[in-house]
Amino acid sequence: MTTPKSCDTMVALPPATSQRQTLFAKNSDRPWDECQPLELHERQHHASDALTQCQFVTLPEAEVTWRHVGSRPWWCWGYEHGFNEHQVVIGNEGLASKFDTAPEKRLIGMEILRIGLERGRTAREAVDWMTRVIGEFGQGKFDNDANVRTYDNGYIVADPGEAFVIETAGHEWAVQRIDTALGISNVYSVETNYEAVSATAETTARDRGWWQGADEPFNFADAYSKNQRDEGSGAMRRRRSCAVLGAREGGIDTAMMMALLRDHSDASEPEEPFRTDLTGKGICIHFADGPKGGNTAASLVADLCGDMTRLPIYWCSFYSPCQAPFFPVFLEGTLPPILGRGGQHATEDSPWWRFLHLAHLGREDVPNRVEAVRQRWQEMEAEFATSAYPLAVEARQMFDAGDRSGAEQRLSTYMADNVDMMMSAAEDLIARFSTASVAAG
Repeated sequence: MTTPKSCDTMVALPPATSQRQTLFAKNSDRPWDECQPLELHERQHHASDALTQCQFVTLPEAEVTWRHVGSRPWWCWGYEHGFNEHQVVIGNEGLASKFDTAPEKRLIGMEILRIGLERGRTAREAVDWMTRVIGEFGQGKFDNDANVRTYDNGYIVADPGEAFVIETAGHEWAVQRIDTALGISNVYSVETNYEAVSATAETTARDRGWWQGADEPFNFADAYSKNQRDEGSGAMRRRRSCAVLGAREGGIDTAMMMALLRDHSDASEPEEPFRTDLTGKGICIHFADGPKGGNTAASLVADLCGDMTRLPIYWCSFYSPCQAPFFPVFLEGTLPPILGRGGQHATEDSPWWRFLHLAHLGREDVPNRVEAVRQRWQEMEAEFATSAYPLAVEARQMFDAGDRSGAEQRLSTYMADNVDMMMSAAEDLIARFSTASVAAG
């Protein structure tokens, strides 16, 4: 099984967006058959001596862990991306530092992301928790008997008012504050523009001969990056996302973020229009001729709200976003339990596995089936957009008026109805394509 060395995360802060609200987007790229359901965890209070048991490391629990939803690879305690009750949203990227594989057990990068969501009431507080556990427990490549591929990590951490990049190398880290809009990928990008860096980052790099600058500011990316930072797929995809965000600054909206996550440009021309042909390259990762290597396993576009005029809306998608709908999630309601179903092996009760099946059936006849799938989801997304935003305003007003129970019920029913409609449409498409495949075979 090949694990893709890819993922892309973007954020646009209020000055860069059309509605002056923060937008966050993430594609999670994993092995093509690694299920990644959505999990809801309620707020919990913990005893002072409680512990958090991650896969390889145990650490002290926080007094409170916040309500949150995460997109979790079936085998992992952590998440590829997620959001919490305080509108903190985080996505991660795999990076390659110069460190050799460590013999001691460390935190997996996705576990650090979950810790940030569980403990951070703001993006800055999440960053503080994440850098604290990175420094104390470490992350990056380490030996393990569970066949878990480990690597260094980069993150975007955002809330309605601020956003930050964290990049890591072993126990070292650097944090960059984002001003307007930015994309990251599988390439180090925090150079000298950090607002904070681990206390030993420069010393460690000098001791290992990775940084020899005497008079210039310490460059974290140059010191720790194993690879050339202007070459390879990660560098190309980062150029693409930054070019698109930069060209549309001031007018970035939810639909544009969705289009960017579905983009198949190979970034050879970073500012070209969005591409929808199934090239197997681009920010949307998959192969047009069937399952092999990696695939975009799940996606998120978070439309946050800093002025409290509505609830935030989290637009989630399973498997290839170019062949699947973004559906609205409200953390203030009860997440439909079906969205959390899915394990190592395919089952018909798992939305994630059904969307994998649909995507692969579609790719058997790209010119006809993919277009039919896209047309159906475009219609459904338009319906969701028409209903979700008025409900976000109405539910906010209900909460403000003290009708919490009524608002929660409205949101829960709305999400359940939408998921039922989405899954019914997916099953109709699967049945149609399966019949056609049998007839053709």
